[in-house]
Amino acid sequence: MTSLFEKLKNFRIILASGSLRRRQLLKELGIDFEVAVKSFDESFPDGFSGEQTAEYIAVSKAKTFVNDIKDNDLIITADTIVCLNGKILGKPGDKADAIQMLQELSGNTHEVITGVSVLYGGTITSFTDTSKVTFRKLSDEEIVYYVETYNPCDKAGAYGIQEWIGLAACTRIEGSFYNIMGLPVQKLYDKLCSIAAP
Repeated sequence: MTSLFEKLKNFRIILASGSLRRRQLLKELGIDFEVAVKSFDESFPDGFSGEQTAEYIAVSKAKTFVNDIKDNDLIITADTIVCLNGKILGKPGDKADAIQMLQELSGNTHEVITGVSVLYGGTITSFTDTSKVTFRKLSDEEIVYYVETYNPCDKAGAYGIQEWIGLAACTRIEGSFYNIMGLPVQKLYDKLCSIAAP
């Protein structure tokens, strides 16, 4: 009987992401993969919901690889956003922007939404996963400390749940913790299993 891991070895799996956290999670899933990153305009149409936005960007990233892949290539793309009361918070432009975002998230519950696309055999399939995160009220001093120490300008919503702020300020999580880190690995694993199955 051929195992799933042996079947996945028939594919050249490529993670199209510069995120070290996504690389870590996929590696811990026990899957062999390569990394390929392309520059990409992450703009999206006005009026999209959080789920539509994350999935739209992930699919758009996958489309940039359509003309470059070989028969056994499997491309994984992802995009994570933070949504507070319907307002989409992307990556902050600078530390001042990061501080403002965290002041908005302080004392509130927000959604972390990741869109994932898998490109294989000329077909793109996609899905989203949503987790809810609640922060206690943070002081301005705590927010400045976090931003100055961790410089989270490369993260949606200006924070990483695995960092100090997750330890010190997160009071409740509903949904996948790994989705908040940037990749809903359980759902992705299921998708890869379905592709690798006979």
